[in-house]
Amino acid sequence: MVTADGTAASLTLTRAMLSRFPLIDGHNDLPWEIRQKFALDPVAAGLAGRADGLHTDLPRLAEGGVGGQFWSVYVPASLAGDAAVTAVFEQVDLVHRMIAAYPDRLRLAVRADDVDAAFASGQIASLLGAEGGHCINSSLGVLRCLHALGVRYLTLTHNDNVGWADSATDEPDCGGLSGFGREVVAEMQRLGMLVDLSHVAVSTMNDALEAARAPVIFSHSCARALTDSPRNVPDDVLGRLAANGGVCMVAFVPFFVSQDCTDWLTGLKEFAAGRGLDPDNLADVFGLLPEWERVTPRPAATLSQVADHIDHVREAAGVACVGIGSDFDGTPALPLGLHDVSRYPALFAELRERRWSEADLRALAGGNILRVMRDAESYARAGFRSPR
Repeated sequence: MVTADGTAASLTLTRAMLSRFPLIDGHNDLPWEIRQKFALDPVAAGLAGRADGLHTDLPRLAEGGVGGQFWSVYVPASLAGDAAVTAVFEQVDLVHRMIAAYPDRLRLAVRADDVDAAFASGQIASLLGAEGGHCINSSLGVLRCLHALGVRYLTLTHNDNVGWADSATDEPDCGGLSGFGREVVAEMQRLGMLVDLSHVAVSTMNDALEAARAPVIFSHSCARALTDSPRNVPDDVLGRLAANGGVCMVAFVPFFVSQDCTDWLTGLKEFAAGRGLDPDNLADVFGLLPEWERVTPRPAATLSQVADHIDHVREAAGVACVGIGSDFDGTPALPLGLHDVSRYPALFAELRERRWSEADLRALAGGNILRVMRDAESYARAGFRSPR
């Protein structure tokens, strides 16, 4: 672990290292925060300066050494049908307008080569990932339109089932992927869009890995062997991910990182259920936070625990299959030492102390996800067709 005396020197070395290759984060929910807090106006969010109430802004992204970011165009499961489709296109439009508002700092990226070009020019490569398969309203046409607008991954579910894919946090429905779900996976890979298995049930993970002909990703998940959360990835699936050539991008969410935090959240949900609320409605659940915390103080997750998950994914799947997917601006709490996007160097300094080589850290930071993107692009260029 980085000691107090060695922190400044270690961080200086780590920042210098991160200037040599792009750090690409797999998941940031800033666009939804802009929608909720600033009425879909990225300029009103004040991202050019230190933005109060957000984990993310341009100065802190620079301080954190971020070279590429998958911006989540998230749609909550409470929106369904046409409303979900409208919302996802509004979120895509928001990200495009955010990039246009800061052209000297942000650059749209739809291919791996675009990420390299943005990094070489000193800009942050801005990629889009759609979170929640319900946003396509069971339409391959909507999926294709999202791809045409630059969306480069789709998280198959969010917290609820979508009819053709089961979620990790809902009751089993179709037992993983339905026949149409397999068509969705095939069409995504035909397009070169990454199949994202964060949020999905283990049965869905396995069905997708069986159906996949190109690498898949987990954009923001941790290791279930360390924290028994349904949002985390079991070791046997990590083994299959290695065979697939995909990548698990480790999240910073305390409820995925720390078993104490997971148990605390379970208690909060039970407390909400006792009040007659839906324990799966996180907006209602977190509305009880002040009262619950007076009775049961929230435990803290730590940067070191995040590093433990990164180490574990490396052990279970190999160094070629691990990445970073923070979930900044998508979680009500963060680990000690990882409070905003400026803090990536502290995490990489911790891993350097654990004897990760620069080559391994380059793979973790962005090399692995860029390789997955290139593999997906190659598969799409080969002209493989969907079953329809």
